Amino acid sequence: MTEINSEELTLVRATIRGDQIAFQRIVELYQGPIFNLAYRMLHDGHEAEDAAQEIFIRAYTKLETFDQSRKFSTWLFSVASNYCIDRLRRRRPIVPLDDLAFALPSTDDGPERSALRSELRDAVQRALATLPDHYRLVAVLRYWNDLSYQEIENITGLSESAVKTRLHRARNMVAAALDKQGAEL
Repeated sequence: MTEINSEELTLVRATIRGDQIAFQRIVELYQGPIFNLAYRMLHDGHEAEDAAQEIFIRAYTKLETFDQSRKFSTWLFSVASNYCIDRLRRRRPIVPLDDLAFALPSTDDGPERSALRSELRDAVQRALATLPDHYRLVAVLRYWNDLSYQEIENITGLSESAVKTRLHRARNMVAAALDKQGAEL
């Protein structure tokens, strides 16, 4: 069972009552994770910024539909995931990646190591971009947003076994794409 955050619930209830400062606090709490999800799904920094704004607008207008017995972050990630998938469907083909890459732990290993790490980040980002949307979504939720299987189930409506299967296939597809690129882990 997911733990319900009392601060989130207080903010949600205050926002429903019309407290805009409470909603501003919700945005402050989640703008990073929502932008991160949008960027991982859309692969474009500017589009991810636009998407994050639209996601918060949608969340605000649909906040009364939120089931307060559930975890708010799961509901918000569901809104974000659905919005990003809809946006991807509307914009085929996929837009090329820009230079932003996901955050691997940085170390001060010197210029050679730093260059290798940067190349690996770029290779993983390109490999991630090759995944079908439904595989990319579960991979982003699990590995970049650190969500549990149950939270991913709640967001996507999939069973736990389907989530695990998609994650397994996504890992295999990324590994194959990296192998094809000649990237070494």
